[in-house]
Amino acid sequence: MENYFLLKMVHILSAVVIAGTGTGIAFFMYMANRSSNIAAIAVTARHVVIADWLFTAPAVIIQFVTGVLLMHKLGYSFSSTWFYAVITLFLFVGICWLPVLKIQYTLKSLAETSLASGKLHQDFKKLMQYWVVLGVPAFTAILVIFWLMVFKPLPVV
Repeated sequence: MENYFLLKMVHILSAVVIAGTGTGIAFFMYMANRSSNIAAIAVTARHVVIADWLFTAPAVIIQFVTGVLLMHKLGYSFSSTWFYAVITLFLFVGICWLPVLKIQYTLKSLAETSLASGKLHQDFKKLMQYWVVLGVPAFTAILVIFWLMVFKPLPVV
């Protein structure tokens, strides 16, 4: 277990980055949208896209890799009920996140073109609703993964 604590620390930090960035992105995008200030919406949408690529995407990869390494190190079974629950939720979050990425690019584009007209594009609010509809269950799944990680209520072997 020579590198166990380092591996665990990296795993925990990447989980914090995913949850923190996701919460921050959701808050700032929601607040910008509520403001109806097109310039604020455009800047926020641009930053949200950047933040997802700089922070979320690498953290997701690190989560997966460190999770697999920790399972090997701890002797957890890849056929355990606990693993199936975790990987199912992890994949569910990814299935929600991929369309969210596409929506974010569209929101960014719509906001930037809206700057020229001075009127928010008619599709923007509807896409924001889809963004929220995908984001809420994904974030809930992340919280359930945290619960599974901490409490291990299901067999791991």
